[in-house]
Formats: sequence, C-alpha cells, structure tokens
Amino acid sequence: MPKAIRLSRTGGPDVLEWVDVEVGEPGPGQARVRHTAVGVNFIDTYHRSGLYPLSLPSGLGSEGAGVVEAVGPGVEGVRPGDRVAYAGGPPGSYSEARVMPADRLVRVPAGVPDQQAAAMMLKGMTVQYLIRRTYKVHPGETVLFHAAAGGVGLIACQWLKALGATVIGTVGSDEKAALARAHGCDHVIDYTREDFAKGVREFTDGRGVPVVYDSVGKSTFLGSLDCLRPLGLLVSFGNSSGPVPAFELSLLTQKGSLYVTRPTLATYTATRADLEATANDLFAVVASGAVKVEVRHTYALKDAAQVHRDLESRKTTGSVVMVP
Repeated sequence: MPKAIRLSRTGGPDVLEWVDVEVGEPGPGQARVRHTAVGVNFIDTYHRSGLYPLSLPSGLGSEGAGVVEAVGPGVEGVRPGDRVAYAGGPPGSYSEARVMPADRLVRVPAGVPDQQAAAMMLKGMTVQYLIRRTYKVHPGETVLFHAAAGGVGLIACQWLKALGATVIGTVGSDEKAALARAHGCDHVIDYTREDFAKGVREFTDGRGVPVVYDSVGKSTFLGSLDCLRPLGLLVSFGNSSGPVPAFELSLLTQKGSLYVTRPTLATYTATRADLEATANDLFAVVASGAVKVEVRHTYALKDAAQVHRDLESRKTTGSVVMVP
C-alpha cells in the first residue's frame, strides 16, 4: 500500500505523519500519478501551521513529478506512461502516489530530469507570472527581489538578468549573498546587517525602484514601501517572517501613490490555457540555458518533518526535493 504524509491537526513539524493510504482508481477527469520526486515550498509550512487553513485531515504539498499510471473517463491531455509535473490542485503531493485532476498536469519535456521538474514547477511558474504578468519587467529596469537566494529568488535573478534587468537582492548571510551573485544578482544587501531600503535608495541614486517582489512579509513590508519610486508596485507573495501588519491605506498616498498586490499562482493558472502558457514559458527559458534550476537539497519523503524544520530555520538555499 502506498504511503503519504498526512496531518490531522495543525502545528509544528511533528504533526506530520507517515501513514499508509488508499489511492484507488481515477474517476472522470482524473489521473493517478506515481511520484518520482516531490517539490517542497515555503507555503507548505503555512498549510501545516494553519496560517493558510486546510480542511483536516489532509494531505500536504502542491508540487510533484512522476509518471501517469492510469486515467479516468474523459481525460485527453495525458495518458498512461507520460512523464508529468504539476504545481497546484488539491494538497497531497507529499505521497508515493495520488489521484488528482488531470487538467492540472503538464507533460515534462525530454531532457528535463524528474527532480528538476519537481523543483521548478511552482517556483518557476511563480517567477513567470511575477515578472511577466503581475509586473512586466522591461530591459534596463532595476527591481528589488527579497530572499534572492531562495528557490524562487534564484530562478528570478537568472530570468530577470536574461530580460536585461538590474537585480537588487536581499539575503540573510554571506553564503547566501555569494549564491545570489552567482545567479545574476547585481547588488546584494544582507538585511540582517544593513538597512535595505537605504541601500536601494543609494544604488538607484535616490529614485527607488518601480517594483519590489516581497515573499518575506512582516519584517520587510514597510521597508519595501520605502524602496519604491512614486507609482511603484509592491508585490507581496509570501509571509516567511509572518503576516504583513495592518496599515492605513493613506500610507500608500504618503509614500508616492503606491500600489500593493497579493497575487497567487492559482489565480494566474486557473484556466488550462494559462497553465500551459505559463509552463511552456518556463520550460523554454530553462531549455535555452538562461535559467538553470538546481536541486540543492534532497531528502527522503518520510523525513518531511525534518525538511520543514530546516526550511523554517533557513538552513536551506535554493530548491528542495523529496524522493519517495
């Protein structure tokens, strides 16, 4: 019988349980996937802790790669034997096998290894919508990307450089600073030792940047606003330091008629056409060599609790993958 990580209550990493599960046959519009690699993302810790509530008991995880074992009635996009990957859909990728909506699966191109596919879908498609749709970055622009040495950040730095942008990145250590520079970050600020808003203003000769991409949340939000030029956009897409504190909307007026948005990958890939377009853009930039997706940490799936401990204590850099 296949095994999977399940949680029946929210809390710390210890609430994650390694249990036997019934998978069953796919129904209409569904496919059964045997995982070969499972992606890990910080949002998984939000689901586990209850910050983003799930209906319990529940599976966990939203990203994986594997092989289609069977499909249900009405499925046309994939067939048994296809190598596929996905990001999104119902939680449950922390499993050896699962049944899920077939229209959330995309075929993995030849030449892309399963572990790389599992590591790139959520992070890579997140970068795609952030820099090509939420705010379409143009050559010559300077942008600020927080957590530049994280899984999303390393992909973003490379992709932004390929677009001809100048990248300012924040990190939390010398090791992470070196990693961000190696992936295309032009100017790195260690926010544990420096005032990043002051650093951004100095780097831009006081002008500020048109867009800030912020997945850190509580500890960076107000400083991020101070990095923006008038009419600039703050893209808040994560809470690794905690939820953004409440603030008066008039603050945006005072700081230059600023904009703030809170986008999600689910919204940007809600239709099959948008999902395929987003994934194909990602596959193309990886195939071109402009973006290299490195799996920097590999764990056994049964050790998911330790993975979460390491992720939350910021011991990891880049992409993390679990192997069933």
